[in-house]
Amino acid sequence: MSFLVTLHVLAATIWVGGMFFALLALRPAAAIAVEADQRPLLWCHTLSRFFLWVWISAITLLVTGYGMIGMVFGGMANVGWHVHLMQLTGIAMMLLFLHVWFAPYRKLKRAVADKDWAAGRQQLESIRKFVGMNLVLGLLTIIIGAGGRYLGSL
Repeated sequence: MSFLVTLHVLAATIWVGGMFFALLALRPAAAIAVEADQRPLLWCHTLSRFFLWVWISAITLLVTGYGMIGMVFGGMANVGWHVHLMQLTGIAMMLLFLHVWFAPYRKLKRAVADKDWAAGRQQLESIRKFVGMNLVLGLLTIIIGAGGRYLGSL
């Protein structure tokens, strides 16, 4: 179980930590240091690397989460409310990521390839909003996962 928990926590840390860094550190720094027309190029290359880790993290979270539920707890009927809620918020995060991947990120890559910086900036704004929502969900999921069992007794 400790191996599954460790992988689960690492995957969540990579994904949520990456979103936190991107929104609260890299984005403001890029706004100061990188010309507006170059930001779509920067973000396209940054997101291509980060999204690879999001895919790995999402798959790891599903495998380890359902692995623990099945192998350790004996099924969904034997887990606490917080696990059900963590599953709900985690799946919502994955669906938001899939939307970003297949819609605004795909359009961002096309805009960068066409050197259409205005369209690229528009897609970055869309991605920023969805990543912001996902960051809130991710932080909530971590709170639920870390303290869910104890939050219910408050």
